[in-house]
Amino acid sequence: MTFSNSSSSNSSLADTVFVGLYTLIFTLGLVLNLAALYIFFRCSSVRSLTTVYMKNLAVSDLLLVVSLPVRIYYYSRRPNLGYQLCEITGLLLLVNMYGSIFLLTCISWDRCMAVCFPMHPRVKALRKQAKYICLGVWLLSCAGTVPTYFAQMNKDVSTKRHCFDNQPEYVTKPSVSSAMALCFALPLLVMVVCSWALLRAIHRSAAAQMELVNSAKIRSMIVANVTIFLGCFLPFHLVLICYQVDSLKGETLNFSYRCTLLVASANAALDPLAYYFATETFQRMVVMDNLRQAWGFHTDSAEGQSRSQTALRQCIYLQNILAVPNSTPLVGSPSREPRS
Repeated sequence: MTFSNSSSSNSSLADTVFVGLYTLIFTLGLVLNLAALYIFFRCSSVRSLTTVYMKNLAVSDLLLVVSLPVRIYYYSRRPNLGYQLCEITGLLLLVNMYGSIFLLTCISWDRCMAVCFPMHPRVKALRKQAKYICLGVWLLSCAGTVPTYFAQMNKDVSTKRHCFDNQPEYVTKPSVSSAMALCFALPLLVMVVCSWALLRAIHRSAAAQMELVNSAKIRSMIVANVTIFLGCFLPFHLVLICYQVDSLKGETLNFSYRCTLLVASANAALDPLAYYFATETFQRMVVMDNLRQAWGFHTDSAEGQSRSQTALRQCIYLQNILAVPNSTPLVGSPSREPRS
């Protein structure tokens, strides 16, 4: 009896933690991604080829967080949710999680190409296909998951009463978990290689040697992005691999799966902070737009206005090269990239 009460108390505590953390992720993810999309579509100053990936990433993260209220409701009240609702909610999270992984990889690759090969004609031509690359990411995320997911769903739903507490079946199948691990390992490899190339290029750039850019800050941004990627997604995929070892299967592993899924979901709230609002492009643009609207600021000197705008563009380019990269090298005066 004492053991039963202790188990019930632990379960209640875990539910409370899940509700609190999922609510936090949902609130931050919803507000930050909506704000990012508003800024992307409203302000021409942040338009570039890289923002095509960022817009799609914000949409993917937004679709992920809108699936979280079902989990919040479940862990807060433990209702008997319909089996199909639980499965579709899980699928929505899964599809957009891998959509985010692929898009984060695309952003890392695009930054690397923009900085390391800014004038290479083939690289410039390939970067201009960002819209089609994003379309391919969506098709890959959906087509590679949805059909097989529903084809292998267990039709016997009479024993499926615990919704998100059930032992995962589809993602723990050897073929599926291996494919999912590969879909994480390959993007991780690309991101690490691109990040290394970026750090190397920035270290050797004339702009960094002349201290025109804060190279330490740029290095910190790159390391932070890779760290967030690893911290959010690596534990989840390690747990999937553990499911292939029969001796590890059990309630402890199931609980670990639920915890690492929560951590993976947190990426939807961290992406805007790491890729959008941590950059000076967003910060400067938002502050200046608000000042203009609040004070109706106008300069009487056309020459002074031109100089200030030019200086601002150069400062944004140099300090924020990794956020919205242009098609010019790190040295020299930046020019505007063709808008997509």
